[in-house]
Amino acid sequence: MTVLEGLAAIIGRQPDMMVVAEAADGQQAVELWIKHRPDVSLLDLRMPNLDGVGVIEKIRDQDASARVIVLTTYDTDTEILRAVKAGTKAYLLKDARREELLDCIRRVNRGETCIPQSLVEKLATGLTSELLTSRELNVLDLLARGKSNKEIRVNLYISETTVKSHLRSIFRKLNVLSRTEAVAVASRRGLVRL
Repeated sequence: MTVLEGLAAIIGRQPDMMVVAEAADGQQAVELWIKHRPDVSLLDLRMPNLDGVGVIEKIRDQDASARVIVLTTYDTDTEILRAVKAGTKAYLLKDARREELLDCIRRVNRGETCIPQSLVEKLATGLTSELLTSRELNVLDLLARGKSNKEIRVNLYISETTVKSHLRSIFRKLNVLSRTEAVAVASRRGLVRL
């Protein structure tokens, strides 16, 4: 049984809930939402053809009051922030207890927002730290791919002094002391994908 089938079975057994559709990818999720207009939609962030944030945006273009719950394994502050900005009403991790999931669906259906305190704290930590510039993110991405300062310079058409300046700024903003630590923190926060 797949995760999707398991969720559908759990939800379908509830006397006050009914599964109206199941989608295999993001594009199909949008199409099925338009067709069925469910009271509450459950989405993963990572789906083929269109990611969860893209699905939320397309659904909310159709109906700004659409109630969407993100149920995912990804809990970085960047992922949470993207989903919240797109308009999700709830953000749960897939390891949430069954009762927690069902309670969240009911709460969102009543118009409430449902984000666990631990994720709110993670989001707040990410928001209070300084944001990296787009150039610093470029440098960080190349750093995460194991590139040397010289290789970063060549890739970005900047001087090695500028690379070092960006690295100092990245280290300060991420509150780290080394390249390895910068990559580890950036990965945890969802700024780079390893």
